[in-house]
Amino acid sequence: MSGFPVILLLVVTLGVMTSAALFTPKGPHQVTIRTAIMLTVAACYLLWMVTYMAQLHPLVAPRRSPLAE
Repeated sequence: MSGFPVILLLVVTLGVMTSAALFTPKGPHQVTIRTAIMLTVAACYLLWMVTYMAQLHPLVAPRRSPLAE
């Protein structure tokens, strides 16, 4: 396992954010809709990335319980 999926999904996320910026409907709330879509995509990516990295490199190593012996 490596950090390659994190970088790959970052590129995909930036592509989705760019397409959201280009294809939002014109209107009085265009900036609000665009901002909401981009923040949602960024928050989903960050949640996934933190969870993935926490499983890939845990802070606490698992230990065998003395009760399991």
